[in-house]
Amino acid sequence: MNVLILVLPVILLRYGLLSLISSEALHRAGHFPPVEGKEKITFWVYQLTTILMFIFLFFLEVKLNSLTNYIGLVVYIVGLILYTISFFNYAKPIENGLNMNGLYQFSRNPMYVAFFLSFLGCSLLTNSWLFLILLIIFQISVHFLIKSEERWCNKEFGEVYLNYMKNVRRYI
Repeated sequence: MNVLILVLPVILLRYGLLSLISSEALHRAGHFPPVEGKEKITFWVYQLTTILMFIFLFFLEVKLNSLTNYIGLVVYIVGLILYTISFFNYAKPIENGLNMNGLYQFSRNPMYVAFFLSFLGCSLLTNSWLFLILLIIFQISVHFLIKSEERWCNKEFGEVYLNYMKNVRRYI
């Protein structure tokens, strides 16, 4: 089975479900805060690794012949479930536009965590070390983009966001 069948739900959730829940949320999800200095390189690494991961998936096949593959299936499904829940939570921010409900009570970035888990599951389902390396590079770039998002949120939401940062972890 081609891995593309596993990517389709991620794409449908990101663009289909989110647009059905809230077109405004879809617009917000596509917003990247301003990047500065070396963050510009990080942004392009993020874009490039995203494209490479999706292209690379065309050439991989799902395997279900080892414990690692079955663990990958579970990780993938958990990632998709969290991804879905995080979209519903993201679509309903508090009055000022900040997301602090649902999974956002436990992680400031549940969509990124869920995305990572989904693609980690794909890596384990395909036994692909090269895909795992791409995913790690992607995730490192995401970390630095998240830091730029946090800087933007501090400016945008002020004390409310600073308190949120103190009480809720960046990831898990």
